[in-house]
Amino acid sequence: MTRVAAIDCGTNSIRLLVAEISEGALAEIDRQMVIVRLGEGVDRTGEFSPTALERTFAACDTYAEVITAADVQAVRFVATSASRAVSNRAEFIRGVRSRLGVEPEVITGAEEALLSFSGAVGGLAAGMAPAPRLVVDIGGGSTECVLGDEEPNASWSADIGCVRMTERHLH
Repeated sequence: MTRVAAIDCGTNSIRLLVAEISEGALAEIDRQMVIVRLGEGVDRTGEFSPTALERTFAACDTYAEVITAADVQAVRFVATSASRAVSNRAEFIRGVRSRLGVEPEVITGAEEALLSFSGAVGGLAAGMAPAPRLVVDIGGGSTECVLGDEEPNASWSADIGCVRMTERHLH
């Protein structure tokens, strides 16, 4: 048995999944989500604000405690849309690394689409959702659409998310 943790740091929220892997099966141990609004103002300024980083780092501190208490052996941290093009990404990466001991992976929109598809269809029982399947992941900074059967056949990612659209159009 191996305990693992996955952290998904998006434009609006940061999520933690702690799971146990045994004989190829995944058993959830803990699942948490905190709204940190990391991407607040990023579309306008091109950088993370100090308060957004503080909120995100506070969530990372909490997640570090959970990971330690759960005796996790491996951690993966992925960061999505807001982290892709900010001018102060290095500050974000240093802060995450110092709290969790792992290097955040800033993934592309295409990688985000593939992970969204895998997460959405990976646990489906046979016949539960007949193929082809369309997975739409509307995030805070981007939206991904993925079409596939058991594996993705086509994907699309655009910088259209609820935080971006709200900040641009709803004042």
